Amino acid sequence: MTGYGIGSQENGKVKYTVELKSLNSKFLELSLRLPKAVSDKELALRSEAGKLIERGKVNMMVTVEYADQTAKASTINAELLGKYYKQLQEIATQLGDTDASLFALALDMPEVVTAKDDTVDEEEGRVLMDAFYAAIAKFNKFREDEGDILKNDVEGRVNMIMTYLTEVESVEGSRIPLIRERLSHYLDEAVGKENVDMNRFEQEIIYYIDKLDVTEEKVRLRSHCNYFIKALSASDSNGKKLGFISQEMGREINTLGSKANDAGIQQIVVRMKEELEKIKEQLLNVL
Repeated sequence: MTGYGIGSQENGKVKYTVELKSLNSKFLELSLRLPKAVSDKELALRSEAGKLIERGKVNMMVTVEYADQTAKASTINAELLGKYYKQLQEIATQLGDTDASLFALALDMPEVVTAKDDTVDEEEGRVLMDAFYAAIAKFNKFREDEGDILKNDVEGRVNMIMTYLTEVESVEGSRIPLIRERLSHYLDEAVGKENVDMNRFEQEIIYYIDKLDVTEEKVRLRSHCNYFIKALSASDSNGKKLGFISQEMGREINTLGSKANDAGIQQIVVRMKEELEKIKEQLLNVL
């Protein structure tokens, strides 16, 4: 399921912004881009994301802004730099080398430039996590809104399948008499009406009609459709459960089409299958 959320938090000294983007995936695939200063928070962020996001191909990007831009700047030990520079000058004079870039050499000497500690304190860590939770809240709200749209779409398609089932029932009544009439006509042409054993004919018709009866398939399909809509609105609704129900719906629709022996009903069955395929595609986006 796609999702997007962005959250910011600041405390006067530092501002953290967390941005979340996701595409559909069967599992949680989390990719993080963090500033070096908060790299030690990666495990905590991954752990919380695993609890709150569940699944999806998720990209998380964290950015940091300091009110004092020099807060994380490196410092130069001017006294030590001067000593190195003076010593280098003396050596250069002794060697007669006046072209050397002594300042650059002195600047690269050990402990002249000292970087600030690339870690965050406890307060700054709380600011980061607050920004993360704010982004998660918007991210999940985005998903919930999309879920409502998916729910309405899928529910409408299930209702359409039941409408098609009603159409099947409306045309089914004339199917058996037509089959009976057609078989009787074939026998009359083949052996003559006077040579037909009507008792045997009736037995064969009953057997044949029983094989074409779709009453059970209609009952089960309507039951599966109703159960699907009920499960869709349940608090514990999930994509796997709905996927299993849709598979059962598909079995009944396929059996209905194979037993119909009627062009009109088979055309309706094709439309049912079209709706069911669209339902299955949408279910891939349901958690």
